[in-house]
Amino acid sequence: MFSFIWYLIIGGILGWLAGLILGKDIPGGVIGNIIAGIIGAWIGGTLLGQWGPTLSDFYIIPALIGSIILIFFVSFIMRLMNK
Repeated sequence: MFSFIWYLIIGGILGWLAGLILGKDIPGGVIGNIIAGIIGAWIGGTLLGQWGPTLSDFYIIPALIGSIILIFFVSFIMRLMNK
């Protein structure tokens, strides 16, 4: 149970950091940050592999890069939909 909560916290922090780096707001607030962090960790792990420091089963550097990629594409698609 505690590991699941820790997983959500780390996912939220990674999503929030990725949003700060890109200067983009993530739709959905805290829930959006958590989703972006967890999906971004999966994308980063798939594309870049498992390397770097870990925290609660997250490889921090690939997870952050994957979250940045995810937020970039989501913001790009949302910008296209608003025009």
